Amino acid sequence: MAEKIGFIGLGIMGRGMARNLLKAGFEVHVWNRTPGRMDELAAEGAVKAADPAGVASRCEIVMICVSDTPDVQAVIFGPRGIIEGAKPGALVIDLSTISPQATRDIASRLQEIGAHTIDAPVSGGSEGAAQGTLTLMVGGGAEDVERAMPFFRAIGKRITHVGDHGAGQMVKLVNQILVVGHAMAMSEALLFAQAGGLDLQKTLEAVSAGAAGSWMLSNRGPQILQRDWRPGFMIDLQQKDVRLVLSAADELGVPALLSSLVFHLYRTLQAEGLGSEGNHALIKALERLSGIVVGQKT
Repeated sequence: MAEKIGFIGLGIMGRGMARNLLKAGFEVHVWNRTPGRMDELAAEGAVKAADPAGVASRCEIVMICVSDTPDVQAVIFGPRGIIEGAKPGALVIDLSTISPQATRDIASRLQEIGAHTIDAPVSGGSEGAAQGTLTLMVGGGAEDVERAMPFFRAIGKRITHVGDHGAGQMVKLVNQILVVGHAMAMSEALLFAQAGGLDLQKTLEAVSAGAAGSWMLSNRGPQILQRDWRPGFMIDLQQKDVRLVLSAADELGVPALLSSLVFHLYRTLQAEGLGSEGNHALIKALERLSGIVVGQKT
């Protein structure tokens, strides 16, 4: 008999993943801090729980997808947290992007009650979450990863076991360095094209398939041209990830010049109240510096 799955956190990413688990035929029990978000999935067959402890008491597998390190710690160790309901042998899978050190600490504490953990942060935006095509960077023991594979295959297409506890989070930070670097390059390039009087659509078509192409350019470039700032991943969450990068880089003694620059540019947008816009709205910071607006008729 298939193991029951608990899913905690039904935001932009979480609800797509939970829905794909339902579509794959798994019994899914859900909880979200804002209760109304559970209703949509309950109508599709999910079972609502009263709190994280309730999820853990019913399910052998508990997946978490929440915003930040304190949020993960709260749903595991806070009042009526997972730790109050988890049974020995339970497997807690964190799909969030959080501190690698906190991840190792969580694994150690849950091991004390006989529970197992995997850190499996994801990449691919809301599109990947909805389509079940996410990339997963997985840290944890080999047996636990093998146990989780049927569930991972329901939500992702590329699943890579990268090492022990915390390694998944470290690889995700590598991913985020590249994401914001690509976003910065895309923003600078499109601003340059606008200033040069180029046809932006044709320019995007010309460069996307060559050596300059990237997921960011193909998926977010068209949104910029349309001035569509709906988030696949919000600035506020991207900024949280960059903060994790800068903290880890400081601990490692590694220069993170581009990540630091992007962090400060995002901060100016957050100060304008734009934190809920998509991370591709980074280009707005450059537009304000230059006085040039991409897509504006000249």
